[in-house]
Amino acid sequence: MKYIFEVQIKQGFRAEQYADAWVRASELIQQAPGARGTELHRKIGEPDKMIAIAHWDSKAQRDAMQENHNPEIDRIIRSAAPFVEIRVLGCYDEPEWVVTPTNSEE
Repeated sequence: MKYIFEVQIKQGFRAEQYADAWVRASELIQQAPGARGTELHRKIGEPDKMIAIAHWDSKAQRDAMQENHNPEIDRIIRSAAPFVEIRVLGCYDEPEWVVTPTNSEE
């Protein structure tokens, strides 16, 4: 399962400021059962916009982590709030269909 959200850096702030908080929070979140890693991608042509992808074994495990409020994670997220706007895109299942290129030389 993937939990995906968009991050917009507010005017006057830098993406690196958010990335610092994101890494610190992610390191703690990744200790939760079912956590399988995170990625932060900067949008091409819009360096103040990013997409974050958190990989989980299941939505239930991600929800359980969210319900088990870790005060340190909450503190880190609150510290980043003044310089970002977060828009949750949602939770997504693993792909039902995967298309991979075939090697035309075979």
